[in-house]
Amino acid sequence: MVYVLCILIGFLTAFVGSIAGLGGGIILVPSMLLLSQLLDSFSWAVPQNIVGISLVVMVFTGLSSSIAYMSKGRVDYGSGWIFLAGAIPGGILGSWLNQFISEDVFSFYLGLLMLLLSAMFFIKKKEPVITQPVHSKGVYRSVVINGERFTYTYPLVAAVSIAFAVGVLSGMFGIGGGSLIVPAMILLFGFPPHIATATSMFMILFLSLISSSTHIILGHVPWQYVWLFIPGAWIGGTFGAKVNQLLKGKTVEWILRILLVVIGLRLILQGIG
Repeated sequence: MVYVLCILIGFLTAFVGSIAGLGGGIILVPSMLLLSQLLDSFSWAVPQNIVGISLVVMVFTGLSSSIAYMSKGRVDYGSGWIFLAGAIPGGILGSWLNQFISEDVFSFYLGLLMLLLSAMFFIKKKEPVITQPVHSKGVYRSVVINGERFTYTYPLVAAVSIAFAVGVLSGMFGIGGGSLIVPAMILLFGFPPHIATATSMFMILFLSLISSSTHIILGHVPWQYVWLFIPGAWIGGTFGAKVNQLLKGKTVEWILRILLVVIGLRLILQGIG
């Protein structure tokens, strides 16, 4: 029973996470927290172990999804490396801080974070940039998707700063950072949703590698269970990336909204229960 549930969670985590560019942590972490309360066979799933597993699994989710997105030319590599410059040191710090968090506090604050992220999608989106800015501090990007050109710009310092905060929360809660960086890319910096999700999965690959390494060093990764999640995560990540390419940008945004609200409310109730 444990084996089947772990494989299934791995698949659903990667499938949903890849569609929305979230990395899947917001599915895996709450699912494991719930199972730890319902089933004695998951009594080993304390927050530190769950986060460690989540980040290791997201390495494989990020790799399979990135391969699929890169083949379609949807990854903004330049922006990805810029965001990673802030996210990686943040991920190391967040992974170290995770060991000091209790289960109830972990669930409650992760739930609040999910609701906050959902609320962000009701903020008016930044209008796309038409011409290249003349100031040197901004990063200008221009990409073509299915024959349509998209242009957007963002301030370098703000991008790195936000990415650092994303890295801290990713390492602390094991959510991969996608649920944080995708809304920022779309709402604050004007990224097209498909480019934001694809670039997010590219970032998650490297951020999860670094953050999971920290958790491995701290002894937070129960390897006897990790291997059960990986096959499902690889298949789910590849399949989710293909489904994403069939969806409209607005559809991807609504998937994000609904997921964040439902999971956020469930976590808050679990944290105060």
